Amino acid sequence: MFHHSPVEIPRRAAGLAAVTAVAAAASLSLLAPAAHAQQVADAMAKRVAPCMACHGKEGRAAADGYYPRIAGKPEGYLYNQLRNFRDGRRQQYPLMVYMVQHLSDDYLKEMAGFFASQHLPYPPPQTVDAPAATLERGRLLVQNGDPSRKIPACAACHGEALTGVSPAIPGLLGLPRDYINSQFGAWREGTRRAAEPDCMGQITRQLTPEDVAAVSTWLSSRSVPADARPAASLPAKLPVACGSVPETK
Repeated sequence: MFHHSPVEIPRRAAGLAAVTAVAAAASLSLLAPAAHAQQVADAMAKRVAPCMACHGKEGRAAADGYYPRIAGKPEGYLYNQLRNFRDGRRQQYPLMVYMVQHLSDDYLKEMAGFFASQHLPYPPPQTVDAPAATLERGRLLVQNGDPSRKIPACAACHGEALTGVSPAIPGLLGLPRDYINSQFGAWREGTRRAAEPDCMGQITRQLTPEDVAAVSTWLSSRSVPADARPAASLPAKLPVACGSVPETK
């Protein structure tokens, strides 16, 4: 049978308490990063909630709507567009200008990063019935361009799969036809601009209204591939200089 002195018992109790405290602290230190990450995620979800009122839950949008999908678009592209709205290069939608006009570059980068990380399923194609001649004209312009008029193929810049190219070129599939048409109109009228040289503005002014209708019809009729992530790089140099794509400035 063991006997402990009156002094030894408090010492043992103090030692046990110290061990318990260290273990508790270690457990908290392991939980802290996860708790912090959750707090950051919650804060970001609140920050981007107004965007989802128009662009849909998680930015996925619907095929039959006007507003474009922003989920999964290249982060650099989304950041450029937010800056363009803030700095007056995209003026055709005042609500967007109002929402971002006082936000910092860092704030906009975080918003762009959030939506770029959302890789979600796409809805079925919007256009299911269109004249064959219109579809063929659109396909030729998208895939081959028109060398006789010095119009590059959409695929030469937006990737062979048309899902965009990191870091700054957007995908073209899964967008509503009306949205595509409206953006061509905005470039033509000068209410949508990009950093100089503004390649899309230059290309748009070479297209006829029939060209635009054919391209938007064909693009909105295409299914989005299962892996719709932007390509890491283009197989060849861009056919035109684009100020919004860093390597072509």
